[in-house]
Amino acid sequence: MDMLWSGWGDPAKATELPDSVIGLLRDLLGVKPARSAPVALDAIPVPASPLDAAALDALSGAVGGPAHVRTDAETRIRHTRGKSTPDLLHIRAGDVADVPAAVVLPASHDEVLAALHACAAHNLALVPFGGGTSVVGGLTPERSRPFVALDLRRMDRLLALDPVSRTATLEPGLRAPQAEALLAEHGFTLGHFPQSYEWATIGGFAAARSSGQASAGYGRFDEMVLGLTLATPRGTLDVGRAPRSAAGPDLRQLVLGSEGAFGVITSVTVRVRPRPAARRYEGWRFASFEEGAAALRRLAQDGPRPTVLRLSDETETFIGLAQPDAIGAREAGCVAIVGYEGTEEDTELRGRQGEAVLRECRGTYLGEEPGRRWAQGRYSAPYLRDALLDAGAFAETLETAAFWSRIPELYTSVKEALTTSLTEAGTPPLVMCHISHVYENGASLYFTVVSAQGEDPVAHWSPAKHAANEAIGAAGGTISHHHGVGTDHRDWYVREAGELGIAALQAVKRRLDPAGLLNPGVLLPLN
Repeated sequence: MDMLWSGWGDPAKATELPDSVIGLLRDLLGVKPARSAPVALDAIPVPASPLDAAALDALSGAVGGPAHVRTDAETRIRHTRGKSTPDLLHIRAGDVADVPAAVVLPASHDEVLAALHACAAHNLALVPFGGGTSVVGGLTPERSRPFVALDLRRMDRLLALDPVSRTATLEPGLRAPQAEALLAEHGFTLGHFPQSYEWATIGGFAAARSSGQASAGYGRFDEMVLGLTLATPRGTLDVGRAPRSAAGPDLRQLVLGSEGAFGVITSVTVRVRPRPAARRYEGWRFASFEEGAAALRRLAQDGPRPTVLRLSDETETFIGLAQPDAIGAREAGCVAIVGYEGTEEDTELRGRQGEAVLRECRGTYLGEEPGRRWAQGRYSAPYLRDALLDAGAFAETLETAAFWSRIPELYTSVKEALTTSLTEAGTPPLVMCHISHVYENGASLYFTVVSAQGEDPVAHWSPAKHAANEAIGAAGGTISHHHGVGTDHRDWYVREAGELGIAALQAVKRRLDPAGLLNPGVLLPLN
């Protein structure tokens, strides 16, 4: 099944806002009904593919025939941009300025190499396409020449499983639920459950340094990767032959987070763990975000470490986004979701120990019902975003991370930057936040912004996003914790990495991709 072309996910799972929430949006933010419905798919004028017969023949020969090179309008529309709110607003308006010239579907590492060579021979850029879930412009290259989208969905196998070492080698086009199902047949789990879980792919997780909602227990995706294979215009790069090594710099870390700029990831070897026998999620209330953050830091630094650990601020709790299927709940204080997974004995032990710590930190136990509701709705927020757009509201997210000592300033600075910018634009926002991932030394902050759309919602969001990015840098945060860089964050990533750091990465790109075919302008500025 393909994702909804003009929104998120499965159209059958689309949600509608309750009348009470629509009233709240109208009264609190001045939201007005959407002026028009999205343009119909078959009404979008898509220009003919600019590829000539020679280029199409070369691509067809690379991937096993013309059936795997598609130039029809619908397929190209479905591979246009990602799923950020500006992306959706553009596509809903029928704007396909970033449409690929063709969609190419390889079935193997060798076919990916052949596709790269065909693109080089015909001066075509190439954008790797997994689940299409990027929210930072990762699928929107600089358009100095035609580009093709390399859809990896045919590369969807479990290549190897080593139960002794507890490793699995997976192809990049596997969607996360498929990967979990294949591993479950052998009694294992990857344990990687980001909000994009239902649609994102293994290759995308690696390319963007993804972090799942259970990262407190299972770790980030880049921590799970033990080896990978990269197809580049200059050949194949295989990295990782042991769990850890002192044999020079770790080249895995060069590929992880590279967002298709250096090559196409064609396999990933990851560590896996036994499927948990027990799962327990519970809710805790704290009087303030400051108190709740201190409790999360205590658990992250001194234990016991839960598998899931997240905290909504007062605004997010009041609105009900702590449990996306309970929007409009309007609870007081700040709600934390704390989850434990593992054996029955371990889950019970850590639960008791965690309860003692959280009570000592002045938390109030809310029982398992908030945890169950969170687990049931953990992937529903993007559907809620679509419903808000349909109702005439603007809704977008952004995230960052910092050391614990910088979290208070970072939280305040970003909220103030967003509020000030959007208020000055005439669309005062509701800015909500939660701690989404925790570490011994710091945490990630995930912001959700809702406002009226205004006359030009993309134009009114751009300066607000710019202001938030500036605030993140000034407060000591990283420009992205798990969404990636893309084109949206590229200029701030340049600052964060520094002139010499970017020059080193550009040297790598020139060596692996001398013609600049791969995702031009994404991650790194053009030379």
